[in-house]
Amino acid sequence: MSAPMIRLASAVLAAVALAQPARSQDWPHKPVRITVPFGAGGSADTIARFTAQRLGEAFRQQFVVENRPGAAGVLAAEAVMRAPADGYTLLMGNRSQMTIAPAVSKTAFDPVKDFAPISTVATNPFVLVVHPSIPVNNLAEFVEFVRNQPNRLAYAASGAGSLSHLGMVLFLQRAGLEMTAVTYKGGAAPLADVIAGHVPIYLANLSAVVPHATSGALRLLAVSGEKRAPQLPHVPTFIEGGYRGFTAFTWQGLLAPAGTPKDIIDRIAIEIARAVKDGKFVEHLASDGYEPLGNSPQEFAAMIASDVPLWADVVKAAGVQEK
Repeated sequence: MSAPMIRLASAVLAAVALAQPARSQDWPHKPVRITVPFGAGGSADTIARFTAQRLGEAFRQQFVVENRPGAAGVLAAEAVMRAPADGYTLLMGNRSQMTIAPAVSKTAFDPVKDFAPISTVATNPFVLVVHPSIPVNNLAEFVEFVRNQPNRLAYAASGAGSLSHLGMVLFLQRAGLEMTAVTYKGGAAPLADVIAGHVPIYLANLSAVVPHATSGALRLLAVSGEKRAPQLPHVPTFIEGGYRGFTAFTWQGLLAPAGTPKDIIDRIAIEIARAVKDGKFVEHLASDGYEPLGNSPQEFAAMIASDVPLWADVVKAAGVQEK
């Protein structure tokens, strides 16, 4: 290559190198899409819309929520994975979609390699509940009661491979207990059957349990978060009950396609961290049973990386068939 051609090529490469951060600094100069893996009206959708509003106000640009349900969230994840890594397509991901679905069935995406985690917006723990006919008042009594009746007691599970199901499998492993799962297809049926006494035990979503917390229809034994839920301050955690390190909760968090400029990732994460300290934002999350988190991209990435092998092992223990 001649000297003039070398100089021209060098100039082009330098221009490209300079243009890349300039594009990041100009972001966002057009609307940003947040893809939600479920239909409108659910908690994931409402959290995404409230987050979009806050980010829109912070960046003075429109953040648009796009609902893309299907295949337990896999379709949405695959669509975002294939989108340009320019900061204009984000995913409001969740634990079931990102770390359990790949263990249950073959997916086109790798949850660790194909996404750039931004921040976990919020978490939602589960609550171990029993019908009042079960003669236990705390987690220790529950464990003793079940241990004395191996495989004679059943628990409700909102779908084979759901976090409700797998969270219970994980706890039974840790406690050395044996029970039988009665799986449903989600919805309100599991909790309704527990209240009716048809299936006496359930690891239920916190937001579903709160309306029944003081009715006497259920006895609440333990919360599966790292700390007590503000909505149920009188209910201890599994950790407090002696099961150190045991947690099982859903999370909703923003992710971008792998390769998205780090400065864009960091700018969004900073705004999420600010939002979760705002009283109105926290109040909105609490109304859906969620607690704010707002961790860093590095912390979120570490969470996902540790989730993948953990839940893959639980999926195998639960005997959930791969598709």
